[in-house]
Amino acid sequence: MDQIELHVDELNCAACSSAVEKALTDTEGVESAAVSITTGRATISGNNLNGELLAKVATDAGYPSKVIDEGIDPAKLATEIETRQKKNASAWKRRAIIGVAIWAPFEALHWSAESLGIDGPWIPWIMFLASSASMILVGGGFFNSAIGAAKRMQTNMDTLITIGASSAYFFSLFIFVSEKFFDQQLGYPMYFMEAAALLAIISIGHWLEATSTAKAGSAIRELLKMQPDKAEVIGEDGSTTSIPTGEVGEGVRLLVRPGSRIPVDGKVIDGASEIDESIVTGEPLPVAKKIGDTLIAGSMNTTGQLILETTVDGRHTTVSRIAQLVTNAQSSKAGIQRIADKVAGVFVPIVISIAAITVIGWVLAGDIETGFVSAVTILVISCPCALGLATPMAVMVAAGESSLRGILVKDAGSLELAGKTATVIFDKTGTLTLGKPVVDTVETEGDCTSEDVLKFAASVELPSEHPIATAIVNEAANQNISVPTVQDFKATAGVGVHGKVEGKSVSVLRDDAATCKVELDGTTIGRISVSDEIRPEAKNTIQELHSYGIDVHMLSGDRAETATKVASEVGIKPDNVHAEASPSDKTEIVGSLARPSMMVGDGINDAAALAASDVGVAIASGTNVAMESASIIIPANNIEATAESIHIAKDALRTIKQNLVFAFMYNVAAIPLAAFGVLGQNGPLIAAAAMGLSDVTVIGNAIRLKHKLRKRRIKTQ
Repeated sequence: MDQIELHVDELNCAACSSAVEKALTDTEGVESAAVSITTGRATISGNNLNGELLAKVATDAGYPSKVIDEGIDPAKLATEIETRQKKNASAWKRRAIIGVAIWAPFEALHWSAESLGIDGPWIPWIMFLASSASMILVGGGFFNSAIGAAKRMQTNMDTLITIGASSAYFFSLFIFVSEKFFDQQLGYPMYFMEAAALLAIISIGHWLEATSTAKAGSAIRELLKMQPDKAEVIGEDGSTTSIPTGEVGEGVRLLVRPGSRIPVDGKVIDGASEIDESIVTGEPLPVAKKIGDTLIAGSMNTTGQLILETTVDGRHTTVSRIAQLVTNAQSSKAGIQRIADKVAGVFVPIVISIAAITVIGWVLAGDIETGFVSAVTILVISCPCALGLATPMAVMVAAGESSLRGILVKDAGSLELAGKTATVIFDKTGTLTLGKPVVDTVETEGDCTSEDVLKFAASVELPSEHPIATAIVNEAANQNISVPTVQDFKATAGVGVHGKVEGKSVSVLRDDAATCKVELDGTTIGRISVSDEIRPEAKNTIQELHSYGIDVHMLSGDRAETATKVASEVGIKPDNVHAEASPSDKTEIVGSLARPSMMVGDGINDAAALAASDVGVAIASGTNVAMESASIIIPANNIEATAESIHIAKDALRTIKQNLVFAFMYNVAAIPLAAFGVLGQNGPLIAAAAMGLSDVTVIGNAIRLKHKLRKRRIKTQ
């Protein structure tokens, strides 16, 4: 299938991405479309696709778009993401501040004027002006979204907000005009401040949503930062010129100095060094590179100077591809985020239809006034106040209690899905293991003892900063072995270290049979194998997850033999081990397993897999990219928190479902009463009271959850 990417502007929320996706998928030839509000990019797959036509379709849907054909320029994309997110968050922050500044003081005046003895005919004027200002300055964002949806023959949550606020405002305006300009005392209360309150409170929610989106986007920014902004291009005369990485072409020679990152994928044509490739493999040990070996963009050059020849251009590097994987995976989760809009798509037309039928029915019965009041009552009832609180209140409690256990929860959707988890996938290195190499075995040859092997190896490795060297030196210290001072120390990239110890020539060299071999005056005296230590709590965590009926898998970029050994020690079935997996492999594997799935990882190479799973869980000691890509962060030294997070999520999910029932219960019960005029002239007031009661019920149920979780936490401490 063909694949086309679009740059899409003016995306503000999940409803926006949903609208673009629907417009694109309705186009002939399109099989799927994923739109990321984080990067402002749409990825479309299908047959015989026309990029310009698809861009026009998205533009006609209300979101200006253009075709992208040059791949990802890391520096440019990072700037675009940051600018878009700041603009969106700033707009909703401004609306929230203005909304609260208008609503809070005038609401207080509305309720306290009479008791303070300052009540008078000027009060309704103040309420009218304040509410009008709120409708204009705060309501614009909601109204534009609702109107845009209406043009596309759709509805969203902003449609509900618009109906609720507009009904309260225009009903109040009708009463205000009638009383002030036509001297008709209708006797109905006015709801100017209720309209302002609704806009202010929901604006705060949109602001928090925009802030969360910015945090999610920082994962991609961190990924893009792994690829240097500049690259040193070597000219034909040997001179070097620094140019933006995005402008580097294929087949270009680049100079990579020690301590710098590889700017573009390529192969070594001169020099030798050790490269930290954990960005892709997740493995902590650097890999020796020589002429002819491949280099991966974003990897760290640790020791020697290299000259590479690029095999791709600067816009199609490994870093760019990983960033694209994260973007696509984040976009694929939009279906869950659109549930509220799908509910609104059914709920809103039904409510509007009932209100219209009510007016028509009462008009035919000869009672226009009752029909109008009843219709307004129905529309006020449709306002989703408790619906908006149902999930956030439960999430707030669950997140707060989780934080007391060192578990950080980022969003409601992941908490809901964590409670339904069917599959948990663990990364190996740094997750089930500590990510800190330790000496596994010491084999001796000849007359030397294992202490002799460690003594000479530790002596010559002491000046080195290599992870293997650190493991050997630490093991010697653990065995209280006295380590002599090395002289004439020399390190050779990709080979090993050399030096003189107690007058003897000592070498620690790479070896095929073990991690390294130790030579004394040219004779091998032993071999040392280094492995990664398994976390002490890993086995209990796997057992607990199995007790929940959850299927547990393990991903690793390491060799199958090593991965299977770790899996057997922690209790994971051999068939559930996925070894030698690249970042794209991990993403595909996660997508193929039973859902809802939870991925637990800690490295940059896990970022795309974390985003591809329904719930991404990162270890706090991991990289910023992994933590930003995840929805839940657990303590560095306690992966048992994975099971605890599922416990909490199950309780929270149950409370969310109960809250949603409470939120709809009052509305559903009151709508028929309002339609038949049972609530009378005070129907809108009763409707507002019903919404308030549903709010109190939802909040009370959340408080009950808090007490339950707190009791369990104290019991387990």
